[in-house]
Amino acid sequence: MSALQQEECVPCQGGVPPLDTSEIAALLPEVPTWNLAADPARIIRRWRFPDFQTALDFVVRVGAVAESAGHHPDIAFGWGYVEVSLHTHAIKGLQRADFVLAAKIDALPKTGNTQDEDGRTA
Repeated sequence: MSALQQEECVPCQGGVPPLDTSEIAALLPEVPTWNLAADPARIIRRWRFPDFQTALDFVVRVGAVAESAGHHPDIAFGWGYVEVSLHTHAIKGLQRADFVLAAKIDALPKTGNTQDEDGRTA
């Protein structure tokens, strides 16, 4: 279990600056399967699933973790895929809580023949 997975997700209410590039660079190795997108700053991960139901089941698990953390990602899914995008909406950028939630999502059990978008078994 990573250190981030053990942290409480503290949602940002705004009024604080987003993480700068050096802070983001320091946290990215702790969630190595996530990719940084630039506009706006967000981290994204995509999974492939063998069918729609398995993807939907995973979305429900992600939603439960997000709701319990009080931090809500953007989720896109369809037949055989799920994409989760994290950033702090209130500041239009990244905060530590985004990386904490990413680590918690990474810890969720996967079912079926689940793979990251790059083909690694998730």
